[in-house]
Amino acid sequence: MNRSEINAHIRDAISLFSRLSFHLPPFAFWTPEYWRTAGPEVNEIRDNFLGWDVTDYGLGRFAETGLLLFTIRNGNFTRKDTYPKGYAEKIMVVRENQITPWHYHWNKREDIINRGGGELVLELFLADDKNGFSDKTFSVSVDGVQRRMKPGASVILRPGESICLEPYVYHTFYGRAGGAPVMVGEVSDVNDDANDNCFLDKLGRFPDIIEDEPPLHLLCTEYPRPE
Repeated sequence: MNRSEINAHIRDAISLFSRLSFHLPPFAFWTPEYWRTAGPEVNEIRDNFLGWDVTDYGLGRFAETGLLLFTIRNGNFTRKDTYPKGYAEKIMVVRENQITPWHYHWNKREDIINRGGGELVLELFLADDKNGFSDKTFSVSVDGVQRRMKPGASVILRPGESICLEPYVYHTFYGRAGGAPVMVGEVSDVNDDANDNCFLDKLGRFPDIIEDEPPLHLLCTEYPRPE
């Protein structure tokens, strides 16, 4: 992805969150210059990958397959003594027909919440023992109501609605055609992108970036360490 594209998507997300009255924490707006002066007092942000995350999954087609996320809080399974939180929270932007590829988590249980905007479509399968799609039916909780699902069935979340996705539930999601961008929340167990994502197809988690302009804000993988 071009840095100019990433910057534009971050600006668009800030505008959407503002219109929908969702307020980001102060570190969302720290500049690269500020990060160069930040010391160990902000290591919780560095170590737990809080902040901006814009990905095209290595495919170079962000509008078709991509996601913008901002991780607000997170724990750390490998450093529990320092970061004992057992939970995480994200806010995301999902555009019309913009796909987040099929994946599931071995450990993470997550609530996906439509916080406002358009409608969010999720397609669901159980994973089988070979990391493929199972032909079994299964249940999900949609705002506390159990719903029996056939393999590959869809759930549409309107603003205010949510679904709980258990481990081993394959999911893909996108904004419903003809609708506005969706502001999507996630409340979950600790998020561990390095060890707890199983994608159906082999994909890159973070983009290769072409530096065609300076970064507006650093991504969560780019923070410098104090010397």
